[in-house]
Amino acid sequence: MEELRKAIISVAKKVRAHRSLYEKNEEAVKQHLIGEIFQALGWDWNNPEEVRPEERTEDGRADYALILDGNVFAYVEAKNLGVNILKNDKPLRQLGRYCFNSGVRYGILTNGAVWIALKAFEEGSRLSDRVLLITNIEEEPLNKVVLKLSLLSKSRIRDIERLASLLKALELSFAGLRKEGYSEEMLIEYLTSKGGTNLVPVEDLTGTEAPKAAYVYDNGWKLLPLPERSIKGVLLAVLLYMEKNSHGPQREEIRKAYEHIRAMTISPRTALEILKKLEEEEKLRISVEL
Repeated sequence: MEELRKAIISVAKKVRAHRSLYEKNEEAVKQHLIGEIFQALGWDWNNPEEVRPEERTEDGRADYALILDGNVFAYVEAKNLGVNILKNDKPLRQLGRYCFNSGVRYGILTNGAVWIALKAFEEGSRLSDRVLLITNIEEEPLNKVVLKLSLLSKSRIRDIERLASLLKALELSFAGLRKEGYSEEMLIEYLTSKGGTNLVPVEDLTGTEAPKAAYVYDNGWKLLPLPERSIKGVLLAVLLYMEKNSHGPQREEIRKAYEHIRAMTISPRTALEILKKLEEEEKLRISVEL
């Protein structure tokens, strides 16, 4: 995923720096943008056994054919950045015809920034019903783009329908629960909580406990290694976490505080009070497993 993330960031920078070029020059879009994304998705862009440019169909030439097990798995149709493929459905219909008349099940349409994946045919369905995913590198959060585009990777594309369906179900469920009044934070915590782990917030501790593990909330509960099974151990673990996520003078100050507390004897209640103060001042959420 990290390689894909880097490629998406790179493509976004190129688009910002050279928009006028990509709005007029489809070949530049293919070479500078599309190829970089597909290579990060695990496709050997220069290997004709995986990717074939200008693949002939009964209705014309598809810009690329993606090959799996010796057969065309999907066609890729490229447009320049000046073509709004979200509002103009002609390119998508053109791609659908390429696929349908060749018996190719899937199509991918992109102008380098917007990516659309399509299931080419299904009896009784409309074109819009067969769109599996849409993502926009320029407008969506990076993590969302990475997740959506990962469905087009060589290792996952065989399961694109199933994965796209799961992703849509997740998005609909999340949106539905938000409308019912559940906070985004609560829902994310629900989804990322460790199964079978009973976490107790620091504010509910008395200082007499012997924690088995410490956690800090960082886009999900993150396990912190405990130097010792005590409230002081939790405090030391949190300080190490803070040190790792800070820079410069602040990092040095946290390290000094860590070394000072590690060397001294402090009561569990004192350690607990420091933890509560850190939660308040640093906007942290700390819990322990008992």
